[in-house]
Amino acid sequence: MARLDYFAPGVYVEEIQRGSRPIEGIQTNIAGFIGFTEAVRGGAEPFKPMLVTSWNQYLQYFGQEGSDGFTDFDAYLPFAVNGWFLNGGGRCWVTSIGTRLPGTPEPPPEQTGVKIRSSANRPALLFNLKPEESDNGSIEVIITEGQPNPSNEEGENSDSPAPVAAEFFTLIVGRDGEELERYEHLTMNPEVQAEVGTYVVTALEQSSFIDALDLSQTGQALSRRPANGQYEVSPPPLVPSPETLVRDIQGIRDERTGVQGVFEIDEITMLACPDLMRAYQADLVDLDQVHGVMELMISLCENSSPNPPNRMVVLDPPPDCVKPQQVAQWLNVFNRRSMFAALYYPWIKVPNPRKGGRPILVPPCGHMLGVWSRTDETRGVYKAPANETPRGVIGLSYDCNFREQELLNPLGINCIRTFPNRGIKIWGARTLVEPEQTEWRYISVRRLISYIEKSIELGTQWVVFEPNDEDLWSRVRRTVSNFLERLWREGALFGSSPEQAFYVKCDGDLNTPDSMILGRLYVEVGVCPVRPAEFVIFRVSQWTGQDE
Repeated sequence: MARLDYFAPGVYVEEIQRGSRPIEGIQTNIAGFIGFTEAVRGGAEPFKPMLVTSWNQYLQYFGQEGSDGFTDFDAYLPFAVNGWFLNGGGRCWVTSIGTRLPGTPEPPPEQTGVKIRSSANRPALLFNLKPEESDNGSIEVIITEGQPNPSNEEGENSDSPAPVAAEFFTLIVGRDGEELERYEHLTMNPEVQAEVGTYVVTALEQSSFIDALDLSQTGQALSRRPANGQYEVSPPPLVPSPETLVRDIQGIRDERTGVQGVFEIDEITMLACPDLMRAYQADLVDLDQVHGVMELMISLCENSSPNPPNRMVVLDPPPDCVKPQQVAQWLNVFNRRSMFAALYYPWIKVPNPRKGGRPILVPPCGHMLGVWSRTDETRGVYKAPANETPRGVIGLSYDCNFREQELLNPLGINCIRTFPNRGIKIWGARTLVEPEQTEWRYISVRRLISYIEKSIELGTQWVVFEPNDEDLWSRVRRTVSNFLERLWREGALFGSSPEQAFYVKCDGDLNTPDSMILGRLYVEVGVCPVRPAEFVIFRVSQWTGQDE
C-alpha cells in the first residue's frame, strides 16, 4: 500500500494494486426442494431448508435409520431429490413440510420410537422423546459398558446371588455432542436389588428428555441387555394440519420457513415443490390453492430487488392433465406467464422401492433440474438443457407425438418424448414467458443472463467507495470485458469477435458530473447470447450442375 508521506530518508518498498480484478462466475446449479419426507432428524428442522450434498446425506436427515428414504404414502419429494442426484445434481437444499399427509392419525409411540436390540438381536428397549422435547430436535442415546454399584459390599445379602457385572450398562443422553444426563449401574432386571443397581425403565422415569419401554419378554437380564452403541431418538412424525398446509408450504420469511425460507438462501438458483401435486391428489388443496403457491414461487423468482433475479422455478402440471389438450387447457386457466418459470409434460414413470420396484408416476421437476445441473457442469449454463436423456426414468404417463407437441411447444410447455431407438428425450427448452417476448423464450438464455448479472454483481464489489474517476472507469471496463471475453471464448456469446459478442461502456457520457455528485457510477453492458437451434431446416433442391 502506498504511503502518503515520508519523514526519514531511505528506500521504501511498497505494494500497489494495478489492473483489473478477475470476475469469477457464480455456481448456477444449486436447487431447492419443498415437500414431504419420511423423517426429520440429524439436525434438520421441520419447515426449514437443510443443505444436502448426496443421497446418503439426504437419508441421514430425512430418512428413518436403515430406511431407503421413501415413504409409505408415496411422497414425491424423495423421488425428486433422488432424480436430482441421479441426473448429476450436486448441492441442494431440502425443506420438509411434514412426515405424514395432513389429517393422518398420529401413530402410537411404540411404532415411532427407536427400537434398541440386544446383542442376540432381540428387541430390548424402545426410546421416545418426551412430548415437551419434540420441538427441540433429536437426542443422542449412548449405551456403554457398566458395572453394579461398587458401594454394595460382597456378601452383604447372602440370600441373593452375586450380580453378574456384564448385565449392567451405562446410558448417556446428549445433544450436539453435549452430555445432558448420565445413568449408571443400569440393568434389564426389574427385580434388581436397589443397592446393586437400577432397573433401566425406573431410572429413566427421572429423565427430562426421553421415555423408555421394556420390549424384552423373557430370559436372563444378561441376554436382554441392549447392545452397546449410539442411537438417535428423533421427534415423533410431523403431521401438519390440513387447515394450515398451504400456509406451511408458503412459510414465513422472518422465520426462514417454507417457500419464503428457501428464497433466503442466496445460492439457490432453481426451485421445485413436487408435493404440491401430492397434496392436490389427496384432496388437501384445490386447484386455486395450487395456483396460489405457484404464483408465489414465480413472484419470488421475479422479485429479488435490489439484486438481479437469478432463480427459476420448474412447475409440474396437475396429475389429472394426462392428455396434451388437458395440460394446454389447464395452463390457460392458470394464465400466469413468466421468463423465470418452466413447465415440463408429461409425468414420468420411475421405480418405487416401497412397492418392490414397481413403477410409479411422479412429477418430472426433480429429474429435469438434475439435467439442468448436469448440462451446466458438462457444457455450460448457455447450453439448452434439452435433447438429453433423463436418468432413472423408465416410462411416461403419455407418449406425446409430433403433432401434439406442435400444440404444446408454442405455449411454452416442454415435452418429454419417447423416440424409436433413441429412448426418452427432453424435447423442449422454453420458459413460460409471454409469446411476444421472443428474446426470453429459452431457458438457457434466461439463465445465462442471470449468470452474467450475478457474477458481475459479486465480482465488482471492490468498486464500491473507490474514487469515481476515469481510472476507475477504465478498470471496471477491463474487469467486465475480460469476464465477457472468457464467456465468448467458451461459446456462450455469439459473434466472430469479442466486438460482435458484447460491449462494455463506462465513460463520461454515462457518468456526468451530476450523477457523480450523487455518488453513482453507471456501467452499460450489452451481450449477444447464443440461442439453441430449436428448428433445424435443410433446404434441398435438385441441381443439374449447370445452374448458377
